[in-house]
Amino acid sequence: MSHDHDDRPQLTAAQAAAVMNPPAGRNGGDLVVESLQGLGATTVFGLPGQHALGMFDALRRSSLSYVGLRVENNAGFAADAYGRITGEVAPLLLSTGPGALTSLAALQEAAAASAPVLAISSQIPTAGLGGGRHGYLHELRDQQASVRDIVKSVHTVRSASQIPSAVAAAWESALTAPHGPVWVEIPQDVLLAETTLPVVSAMDATPRELYPRPELTIAAAHLLSNAERPVIIAGGGVVRSDASGKLLALAEKIDAPVVTTFGGKGAFPWEHPLSLRSWLEDRHTTDFLEDADVLLVVGSGLGELSSNYHTFRPRGRVIQIDADAGKLESNHPALGIHSDAREALSDLLEAVERREDAGAAERVRTVLEKVRARIDAQDLTLEQQVLAAVREALPDAAPSFWDMTILAYWAWSAFDARRPNTMHSAQGAGGLGYGFPAAIGAAAADPTKPVLAVSGDGGAMYSIAELATARQYDLPLTWLIVDDGGYGILREYMTGAFGEATATELSRPDFVALAESFGVPAVRTTPESLAGDLSKALAAPGPSVVVLPALLRMFEPTHL
Repeated sequence: MSHDHDDRPQLTAAQAAAVMNPPAGRNGGDLVVESLQGLGATTVFGLPGQHALGMFDALRRSSLSYVGLRVENNAGFAADAYGRITGEVAPLLLSTGPGALTSLAALQEAAAASAPVLAISSQIPTAGLGGGRHGYLHELRDQQASVRDIVKSVHTVRSASQIPSAVAAAWESALTAPHGPVWVEIPQDVLLAETTLPVVSAMDATPRELYPRPELTIAAAHLLSNAERPVIIAGGGVVRSDASGKLLALAEKIDAPVVTTFGGKGAFPWEHPLSLRSWLEDRHTTDFLEDADVLLVVGSGLGELSSNYHTFRPRGRVIQIDADAGKLESNHPALGIHSDAREALSDLLEAVERREDAGAAERVRTVLEKVRARIDAQDLTLEQQVLAAVREALPDAAPSFWDMTILAYWAWSAFDARRPNTMHSAQGAGGLGYGFPAAIGAAAADPTKPVLAVSGDGGAMYSIAELATARQYDLPLTWLIVDDGGYGILREYMTGAFGEATATELSRPDFVALAESFGVPAVRTTPESLAGDLSKALAAPGPSVVVLPALLRMFEPTHL
């Protein structure tokens, strides 16, 4: 194939001189940070380690902002949140062996939640690779094998000239729908070796768009236009693809009620007449969804939580739109459309015919009244009071990050996120310790807004060390710790299943005194004073902690 010479980049004399005479003292680590800068990165997360020092030294010679956390898993959670909030790739710099492995639970959450995290890990020196058991510090027989089941793609580097292409390929993979974590691995000696390669300039790693096939759009539009009782389930894919406006327009055009999954919080206006809100763990909602003659599922795989623990059995036709081809029809037969949610909703909006259903809003109201009556019959005033206080204190545009704790489980169903992409939790993989380090990542992404983290006392102990990080970078975030003296939800599960709980009760510190020892102001509050104390903390600059001693209970499940 011949190439037109006019297409080649034309360099000025000064540029040509810079290319031919790159600055001295650069190494493989410089190629990593230059590649990240060339791709548009501005902030990186991580934690240094012996084999990765070449990358960290190169940060000094770059314009990248570095946010260093105290535990690799927490650094991964921070990168995850940065990716969710910005929609951009979040680089995560890791060391080898224990450092790399400690990040895996965070990468599993990023994979489940489709967060674009680019993990760049060091490796032992090239001479030790191949599983020969040479006894290097941090040596693993096959480090990549530990991550392959978690990340979208693995990119291996064995020489300096491979670095820019590997980083660019990983970047593109992370941003290709569905977003997700990716892994680049570079040996210590490659990172440290001096290089005379030209400085990496602007790079293109634009992901390809994922459009729906037109014949599938036509079929879906026909089903929706002629449906008698259409209903929409909106998942996290709607939020990630910034498709909330398209969703609203479609729902109004065909008068279809909308329920949002826990990952799709904020995708549809909470108070809209067609909003079924997020009461997915409720049989009244499940019955309503089963009664739909056409069910449009957008950006959700209808997994365990979204299907009321797999008790949901749709009786009508299901249309499922998802960027992850593996989720199409994974739980229910459907007209599966492999597409980015925004593109598919945009095409559907043009293709459907307007249908009017004067009774749709009334049916929604009836379901919500049944849900309300069920909850009101369970004497759960305290729980609703606490959740209402959080909503009152939190500014509409402020993002919140929820750990795996009883208040978060309430929030999944009952909290009005008010805006898309403002409420996030660890419900994808379900690991403890997400809330506070994730809030650090969000605050680093946009320090102009306060950020809220919510944890129980058990989950809080996973990330106490990051109080030092929040203080070091003076980040505007408030940590609400609901202290019930143990793993509250496991206490409930075990008591319900076995009559008593084992291994759920925890000795814990004085969280207020502990926070203050880090130089972070803290206050102990009550359910009555929570709204005021939380408002004050969120309005103050820098980090803060609010501790609420309270024993919260879950509402009764309907799937058992």
